[in-house]
Amino acid sequence: MTDVQSNSQPSASRRPSAHDDNHDYEIESLEEFDRVIAAGTLAGHRVQSVDLTDRTFALLGADTTESLFLGCAMEPDAAAKVRAGGALVFPPVPGLPFDPYRGSLYGPDELFEGLSDTGYDATPDARSYRWFEATKSDGDIFASMLRSIHDDAVSDALDEHLAGARVVGIMGGHALERGSAAYAGAARLGRRLARSGLTVATGGGPGAMEAANLGAYAAPFEDGMLDSALEILAKAPHFDPSITEWARAAFDVRRSRPEGGASVGIPTWFYGHEPPNAFASHIAKYFVNAVREDGLLARSNAGVVFLPGAAGTVQEIFDNATPNYYGSRGEPTPMVLVDRAHWTERLPAWPLLQALAADRPMAARIALVDSVDEAPEALARLKDGTPS
Repeated sequence: MTDVQSNSQPSASRRPSAHDDNHDYEIESLEEFDRVIAAGTLAGHRVQSVDLTDRTFALLGADTTESLFLGCAMEPDAAAKVRAGGALVFPPVPGLPFDPYRGSLYGPDELFEGLSDTGYDATPDARSYRWFEATKSDGDIFASMLRSIHDDAVSDALDEHLAGARVVGIMGGHALERGSAAYAGAARLGRRLARSGLTVATGGGPGAMEAANLGAYAAPFEDGMLDSALEILAKAPHFDPSITEWARAAFDVRRSRPEGGASVGIPTWFYGHEPPNAFASHIAKYFVNAVREDGLLARSNAGVVFLPGAAGTVQEIFDNATPNYYGSRGEPTPMVLVDRAHWTERLPAWPLLQALAADRPMAARIALVDSVDEAPEALARLKDGTPS
């Protein structure tokens, strides 16, 4: 990282437009690289975390004016040539349990690699959390820079993945146990919303978040598949005391019924004691929780369902309410709170949300329902601005 070199500074005005020639200027795989290089130039392109050690000949003959190479392994003569040709090169950083320059979202198989052989503690997810714990408060600007680059790369990949999608966020507590009626209800909700054509997005962790991602995973299958999955998962109801057994049960479900439906999980290593769940097909995992929280809510353009939860879910309600109140993201988006007793008695967030919404456009975009089965209809109603 410290040997970044370039003969010129990339200029945004010189980049190819993402719409020019109907292609993106970001190259995130070897296949994309080969396709672009065949067209004759890498000028202005951004190459993210692609192993180019076998592409030396192509690099030696390529125009790399104002291009950018992020974490791309190259032979020394190829690296020298692209730098001399005007490229900015950020070499790979050895010894990290994660790739700060990654060009795509995580998948469960990547984060849980090694789970079946050696258990959770040896997985990339667990090792990344230990790295974060060791560096988060040591004052090292290099570590903080790596975290920032990583989280920005993840946000970029998330935006690319969700482009054009109608995203519904499902928020809820991590403590919800497999085998409970509430967990099954959250799973049914995720399945129903996914079957309606929405992209389900959650905080990516255990409990209600896992249940919603599980429901989206079950969406393409017959209804009985979800019932069978719930039975398997109930054998390991919580990630405490054993994340390994908890995660293995999820992969048992995935192996028994592969190729499930897609959904998004957006967890954080800030809460590293909470593992990500294995049912989100695409995982945007962050180091900075504030970036993760705001990013999840901001991308939920079809609304958010808030299941019963504690402090974290209360925070999410008002993090979502604030831009709806001020209109800072445009039209207010639907907010559905599930479980009247929970949100009016145990944690009375609903009366405050109503008071905030009074006489404002967001008043027509909030609803309180008694059960999770009512949430999809409430979302559809609020989409048209019909208040509860």
